[in-house]
Amino acid sequence: MKTEKLGIIAGEGKMPVYIARQAASKGVEVVVAGARGNAREEDFRGLCGVYQDFRLGQLGAGLKFFKRHGVNKVLMAGRVKHTSIFTNLMPDLRGAKFLASLKSMQTKNILTRIIEEFKKEGIDFVSSALYLEHFMPPRGVLSKRRPTQEEETACAYGFRIAKEIAALDIGLTCVVSQNAVIAVEGMEGTDACIRRAGELYRQSAEKNACVAVVKVARPNQDDRFDLPVIGKGTMQAMADAGFKLLAFEAEKTLVLDLEEVIALADKNGICLTAI
Repeated sequence: MKTEKLGIIAGEGKMPVYIARQAASKGVEVVVAGARGNAREEDFRGLCGVYQDFRLGQLGAGLKFFKRHGVNKVLMAGRVKHTSIFTNLMPDLRGAKFLASLKSMQTKNILTRIIEEFKKEGIDFVSSALYLEHFMPPRGVLSKRRPTQEEETACAYGFRIAKEIAALDIGLTCVVSQNAVIAVEGMEGTDACIRRAGELYRQSAEKNACVAVVKVARPNQDDRFDLPVIGKGTMQAMADAGFKLLAFEAEKTLVLDLEEVIALADKNGICLTAI
C-alpha cells in the first residue's frame, strides 16, 4: 500500500509547521520545499521526510524536487515576504522563462500561473487550509468585550474598504476611523500595517476616535493561496498600536493559535469579532 504524500511550499510562520504536524499525525509523508529566507528547516524536524531550501524563482528545480520524491499533491502555506522579490530572487532557466511570460506581477496572477505550471507536470494544488479548518471561526464575537454601535459602524465601513483593496490585489487589511482610512496593507503585511497605523494615530489630534482594523479574504478567494491569516503577532501589534477592535471575515480567515489569540484579546481589552 502506497503512503500518501503531501508537498508543502513553506514560507515563514507557524502555518506550514502546523499543517506538517497534522499531516504527519495522520500518517501522511510530508515533503517540504522551503522558501529561503522565510522558512526554517529546524521548525520541520521530525515532521517531514525531506526538506530542501529553494530561492524564489527556482521553478524548474522545485518541480523536479517534488517529482523526484513522488509528490503529486502540494499546498502553499506561510508568508513569503513580498520584498523577497527584490532581495532574494534567483530564477533558474524555467523560472526565468516563467517570469518573462508574466504580464502582471500582482500576487494573484503570479500564484495562479505557478499553479498552472505545476498542473502541467501532474502536480495538483490543494487548499492552504488543509487540516486547519478548525482555525477558521464562524460569524460572531470571540472576545469577552463586544463591539459598541460606533465600532460596528466602523467595521462595516472597514469591511467595504478592505474588500475593495483586496479586489485590486493591494492587500487584505485596512485600518479605519470615522469613515476615514488611516492605513491599508501593502507589501509589509498585516502586523506592520497595524503598527504603521498606530504611529499615524498617535500623531493625530483625535486620540479617542473609534478605530477598526479589518481583515478580509479576496472576492472569490482561491483557497489554494494567500489566505487571510491572523495570530498572536497580530494581537501584539494591536496592543502596541493601542487599537481595541479587530474584525476579520468569518469562515474565510485562519486564526492560528485561536484560544491564545482570544486570551490575548481579553487581556488587552480588544474586541475580536468575525464578521
